[in-house]
Formats: sequence, structure tokens, C-alpha cells
Amino acid sequence: MDDADAMTRWRSLVARRDGQDLVVALSHEPWPENALQLIGDGLLAAVRDGVEGAAQVAARCVAALRERHWDGDEELADALEAALGSGPAPMLRPLPVDLEELAMILEGDPLHGGGGVDLSTGEVWARPALEYAAEVGEIDEDEDEDDEDDEDERWLWVECQGSRGGYRDMVEFIDRLDDPVLADRLTHAIGGRGAFRRFKGVLSERPELLTRWYDFSNERQRGRARRWLAAEGYTPTRVT
Repeated sequence: MDDADAMTRWRSLVARRDGQDLVVALSHEPWPENALQLIGDGLLAAVRDGVEGAAQVAARCVAALRERHWDGDEELADALEAALGSGPAPMLRPLPVDLEELAMILEGDPLHGGGGVDLSTGEVWARPALEYAAEVGEIDEDEDEDDEDDEDERWLWVECQGSRGGYRDMVEFIDRLDDPVLADRLTHAIGGRGAFRRFKGVLSERPELLTRWYDFSNERQRGRARRWLAAEGYTPTRVT
């Protein structure tokens, strides 16, 4: 099974909430470094559901997350330890939010990014969707003071943090390559405006590396979204 097939398998197991098959697979197959955030969320659900063998595998995941120490890894490791009963419960409010959707509005173009998370449902709203909802009257922009308090209680507002994190991801990805010629080409590609487009253009010549980049980038973004959410006082829970 190649890396792309392996990532598809992990995503499928986590998305299906198939905790038992996830635990069995993790007990017998190598763990891709670019999937620890995804795997950790699946194990968190499995531990809470009391899946046989989940505790032992989750303890391994905690150790792997703390050793890797990417953004969001400490927060996920803390959540796993709390579920295992081996650590204190983080003082964070649960929110059923999709971290990948949150990452999409948290990063990117500051002019068009950002938005809000509906605290009653965990649904992620991009800024254009919020603006449209205001236009059609679903969200009232002309509230009095009490209504403003109600809106603040309903929404967790998200300000776009721009592409700095994504740029750092490209730099680190290049540093991990074992092909110095390609690494040099990519280093030149990310200089100046249009860096992301040129970076992907060079990688498109090597489809397997482009797939690896997407996995790496998604994992990093997921972790940054988790860290941002924790800083706001929330922890992601299973989306129903």
C-alpha cells in the first residue's frame, strides 16, 4: 500500500468512526507522520466509545504527538490523556467543529478569509456566507445592545491569520526532501509573489510528492486550527 492509499484508508476509518478497525489497523500497520492529528481524533472517539485496545494505541499516539511537537500536537495529546484518565481534563469547552473547515477560513487571503463558528451547532461560516446571511436577514446587523450580546454568545468570530503558516510549511517541506536539485528549484519557486502557485507547479512534475505535500499541509493546518481553538477556550469534539 503506497502513501496515498494509506492516507485514504486512515481518512476513511476516521470519517466512518470505525473505531475497532482503526485500532486494529494502527496495531499492525506503520503510522504515517503526516496523519497523527487525524489518527489522534479517531482514537479520541474510540477511547471515549470504549473500543477494545484503544487505550493502548492512544497512549502510543500521545507519545508520538509529544515527540513530534507540531502546532496542535500538545493540545491533542492532552485531550487523549484526559480521555485515558492519565492526565487532567483541559479547561476547554467542547465544540463540534470540523477542523479542516475551520482551517480554511483561518488561513489564506486576509481580504477574503475569516468568518465565524456557530457556537450552537459548530457549523463553520466563511465571511462571504455571513455577509450574504446578513443581506437576506438571517443575521441582523442592526441590533440593539442586547441583541449584540446575543450575537456574541452565538458566534466565535474568526479573523484570518493569512498565509504565513502555509509559507512556513513549504519551507519545512523543502527541508525534508532528500533530492537537493528539486529542493533548490522549490526554494527558488517560493520567492516573491505567487509562491504557492509556483511551488505546486514544480511539485506537479512529481505527483507522488504533490500528494505528500497535500497530506503534510493538511496535517499542519489541522494542528494550527486546533491550537487556535484552544487559545479561544474550546476543544473540538466529534461532528455529528
